[in-house]
Amino acid sequence: MKRVVFGAVLATILAVPAFAADQFLNILTGGTSGVYYPLGNALSSIYGKALPGARVTVQATKASVENLNLLQMGRGELAFTLGDSLTQAWDGVEEAGYKAPLKKLRTMAAIYPNYIQIVATADSGIKTLADLKGKRVSVGAPKSGTELNARAIFKAAGLAYSDMKVQYLPFGESVELMKNKQLDATLQSAGLGVSSLRDLATGDDIVIVAISPEVIAKTGDSAYIASVVPANTYRGQTVDVPTAAVRNFLVTHEGVPAELVYGMTKAMFTNMPDLLAAHSAAREIDPAHAAKSPIPLHPGAEKYYREAGLLK
Repeated sequence: MKRVVFGAVLATILAVPAFAADQFLNILTGGTSGVYYPLGNALSSIYGKALPGARVTVQATKASVENLNLLQMGRGELAFTLGDSLTQAWDGVEEAGYKAPLKKLRTMAAIYPNYIQIVATADSGIKTLADLKGKRVSVGAPKSGTELNARAIFKAAGLAYSDMKVQYLPFGESVELMKNKQLDATLQSAGLGVSSLRDLATGDDIVIVAISPEVIAKTGDSAYIASVVPANTYRGQTVDVPTAAVRNFLVTHEGVPAELVYGMTKAMFTNMPDLLAAHSAAREIDPAHAAKSPIPLHPGAEKYYREAGLLK
């Protein structure tokens, strides 16, 4: 089905409209060991070729929450974010890191899902969520999308941060501490095969902790869906592991010109092989779902989806 949709998308190729020379395009990503960063760099390369006059930069950040706040302030033109973070930003959920509703935000595309991957070293003795009690657990940078996922999943499982020795660390640093036996487990919300966890599994035996559909239902948030980490995603992982997933989005803001967002949207979907080469998570970007968003679409993106037959 996806091949048919991609074919329809490719068949709609039109000339990308011109826009003002020296148009700045700052892409807000995440930590360098996550998935947002390599995909952001791939988009930078695509846009550098497809959008004449655009001055494209890529910025490593603390990901979702920081990205959305920066967009609201006009300090970026495109950003990666988790879907639950996007909804909370639009609603202005203060405990999630938003002081007021971020109503300037506009969606460009729904992209691949993040898988909430709780990974422990085999010698930690951790096999279930309950086994995390009393253990040293990293939950991502404070108020990052990953950390908000951690709060939601642990609460649904009947766990509190006070039950664990919580550390707020990015993916790469978490893995280094696990290698040195200074950390027992890490929760990483990312695409499948994220480089940090592949790195850990290369030298250490790991356990992926299951998140059951029952726990997911108890989050009370429809952004969380039941999924699996397929067998052999990481070395030594021989069976499918149930987990939760949250869809990612590429988001812009209302101040970005419609012709630029149209060009960005079109260039991304007509250069998918470049994204696939950057990270395997891009395999799950489906144009058929790209226009589905919990907040308004940017008019430039909407124009592309209508021309491509993806939105009526």
